Amino acid sequence: MLGDYRITGRRAADIAAGVEAGVASGALPPGSLLPPMRELAGELGVNPNTVAAAYRTLRERGVIETDGRRGSRVRSRPSSTPRDALRMTVPEGVRDLAEGSPDVALLPSLDGPLAAAARRYAQRPTLYGAGPVAPELAGLARAGFDADGVPSGPVAVVSGALDGIERVLTAHLRAGDAVAVEDPGWGGALDLVPALGLRVLPVAVDDEGPRTDAVARALEAGARALVVTSRAQNPTGAAVSAPRAAELWELLARHPGVLLIEDDHGNGIVDLPLHPLGGVTRHWVLVRSTAKAYGPDLRLAVLTGDAVTLDRLRGRQRLGPGWVSRLLQYAVVELWTSGAVDPAAVARSYAARRDALVEALGERGVRAHGRSGLHVWVPVVDETVVVTRLLSAGWGVCAGAVFRVESGPGVRLTVSQLTVEEVPVLADAVAAAARVGAGARSD
Repeated sequence: MLGDYRITGRRAADIAAGVEAGVASGALPPGSLLPPMRELAGELGVNPNTVAAAYRTLRERGVIETDGRRGSRVRSRPSSTPRDALRMTVPEGVRDLAEGSPDVALLPSLDGPLAAAARRYAQRPTLYGAGPVAPELAGLARAGFDADGVPSGPVAVVSGALDGIERVLTAHLRAGDAVAVEDPGWGGALDLVPALGLRVLPVAVDDEGPRTDAVARALEAGARALVVTSRAQNPTGAAVSAPRAAELWELLARHPGVLLIEDDHGNGIVDLPLHPLGGVTRHWVLVRSTAKAYGPDLRLAVLTGDAVTLDRLRGRQRLGPGWVSRLLQYAVVELWTSGAVDPAAVARSYAARRDALVEALGERGVRAHGRSGLHVWVPVVDETVVVTRLLSAGWGVCAGAVFRVESGPGVRLTVSQLTVEEVPVLADAVAAAARVGAGARSD
């Protein structure tokens, strides 16, 4: 299983260090299958829980990955490499449903907004010492938060959702602290947490958001923070429902010291209502990115939260980049006030494609998830087989390993490049690939 390499140690830390040393030296190459926990425990003469703790540490550090009954293997990439590096390059002539970007046909032109921002900037250029948030943007952002029932709080502007999440985590947590993160969930967050020296506690997700029982287990295990995707969850399309929000609110009320981070990146592309959780714990934020509705290259997100958290975030921001470009802030003000995007029409467009695909897969006996947003998640038995079979059929999809910690395998299909007319052909291909991946005959 490991060739001539022998794992040693009596403590979890020593066992984990032994595996890391083997990976670093090349003695344990990518894909090496580690012994089952009970087997290794027997060889080392330790309790299986000790080996389980070592494997958990290795997963959190990005050294190994676990795939249910298939066991634990050395990851195929360095732990410092973003999960995006796992995604294959879609060959020419293959329909790319692996890329998670929005439909460019639904994004507004930036020519007019950027020109208007330049004119505004010419009249009132931003110099050192100016406030970090354009008052017009702060007012519009706060009005949007108020309309969705988000508790009152100051507004900050950051360079995208992940920038905001990182700043909030570092404002409150220290190396070794545990963060409860959705599993399957956004690869960016799953990479960011260990990169900050924090520990990932995976939280199972269903169509209504993070499962309350899974969140409870994470909190009982010592999670200092919880990251929740409000709507359009990547990769499953989950959206926090009113009943789930009520359950989570009641649970979090018993843990007032937990830092709550809500990522509402689906704002502007979904028609499901927001059910915010903020305000139940002492420290909380809700962040909204402009990427999906207005364009990823804007690199701008607004967030609100409790006064202490926002003060720490803005203070640290002043010591780094200082502020997000006022030119970009003015452009977003122009986009928001000119009606450049019709959120209801955008939501309908994505929903038509997404719902059609989920329904077509269901008719073919394939379970799929996609309650909101850009993506459909299909649980499968073998990701590699399904991805390969679909590639040969002319469809590029994203392997679920990009999004998983402990959850079962799956594939993600992004509907932004799909038309409703193509859905039946794609559903046939997915169903055929899933049957082969489950071990059925292909003839």
